[in-house]
Amino acid sequence: MKDIVFSLLFCVTILEGTAINSLKKKDLLTLGFMMFSIYFGAGNLIFPTALGQAAGEHTLLAMLGFMTTGIGLPLLGITAIALAGGEYVPLLRSKTWPLFATVLLVILYLIIGPLFAMPRTGAVSFEIGIRPFLAEDNLAVGQLIYTALFFGASYYLARNPNKIIDRVGKMLTPALLIVLAILFVQAFHAPLGVVLEPTGNYIAAPFAQGFQDGYQTMDLLASIAIGALVANAVRLRGITDTHAIGAACLISGLITVTLMAVVYGSLAYIGATSASVLSHPENGGQILSGAVSIFFGSAGNLLLAVIIALACLTTCCGITSSAAMFFNKLLKGRISYERLLLFSILFSFAASNIGLTQIIALAIPFLVTIYPLVIVFVVLSLFDRMIGWRRSIYQGAMALTLVFSLIDGLHAAGLSSAPIHALLVEYIPFYAIMMGWVCPAVVGALAGLGISLFQAAPAPVKEVHT
Repeated sequence: MKDIVFSLLFCVTILEGTAINSLKKKDLLTLGFMMFSIYFGAGNLIFPTALGQAAGEHTLLAMLGFMTTGIGLPLLGITAIALAGGEYVPLLRSKTWPLFATVLLVILYLIIGPLFAMPRTGAVSFEIGIRPFLAEDNLAVGQLIYTALFFGASYYLARNPNKIIDRVGKMLTPALLIVLAILFVQAFHAPLGVVLEPTGNYIAAPFAQGFQDGYQTMDLLASIAIGALVANAVRLRGITDTHAIGAACLISGLITVTLMAVVYGSLAYIGATSASVLSHPENGGQILSGAVSIFFGSAGNLLLAVIIALACLTTCCGITSSAAMFFNKLLKGRISYERLLLFSILFSFAASNIGLTQIIALAIPFLVTIYPLVIVFVVLSLFDRMIGWRRSIYQGAMALTLVFSLIDGLHAAGLSSAPIHALLVEYIPFYAIMMGWVCPAVVGALAGLGISLFQAAPAPVKEVHT
């Protein structure tokens, strides 16, 4: 913990000495707004609301768990990227195995890109914002037209990465924050109802359930992509010093997580006060839709449509650009950024029309598998100053984490063996709450440390003076 605090203070010190001289405070605020709006998608609106309703009187504990994975881990990811000066992908490749890192990153960018997160933005914004205005007979055609317009706008906004800061940070985010503020002021001024007893897993383990719920936001996974996007945006403004780039990433991240904490807490409060009035709808989107209808009458659905459209559009724009940039570099420019962007948009447009429920169901096993790997690497990279050349620590931790994250992923997909699952629940700590990878990760890191004791440190590179 001390090392993390030192890292934060170190980055802030760097900011005072370099980044402020390179970027104006207004630019840093714009970067923070851009990062917030890209993080804050539709899932960030609906999951805290559903959590609040289900957790009831245990909402505070559940939200602490949710914010650990939904806010705390993304902040650690941003900090790690800042310490690496925005060059996080090379760090992953150098500390693990090049092929493993490439496969992990490809899966990560596909998950937060065209396979799941991008189609979800189009599907959610239609389901919650547009569907209430359409008759049942017109739903299919309406969704097709809406998603075509939605992804067309995303393509336009993301075509020039250099303009994302201005288009998202200066234009869309303030509008999103204004409409959210209107909703939250009304929610606290006139609460929907009383807070009821918790339900389901929130009765006995609210923190653990909230921790798992935070996976659904995909924000830790997005940290790597968004951090790279912010670093690239800073470089495009003529700043090449890695310290300044890293400090800009960190300060933008602090702005982002502060806004996210306020928004998540407010949404959870709306959910917690809704059960006595709205009963228990199927998902957070329906809860939010019912709440704004009560608060603002017939105008409520229009307000919600604006919130959802802005949140989803900014997220889709950012992650589309990040994914296209990554694959463009991976393929060494053989396929242009614009063409990759178009492929991604077209695939997401098609996938978004298969339905929100199917997208969420398909995503869960992949998230359960990949999230622990990213968590472990991010945490280790925060202590990279102490770990130094000892790659075996990273490799040991990642190898054992991979084994158990794959087991968890198969279980989430319904493909696990019941006897083996029961055995793991009995003997592996935290496995029952789908966190069985924690202890193996620690054991792997310690084993890697032990191996490093029998290895010689590489000779320092001598400087050549001419």
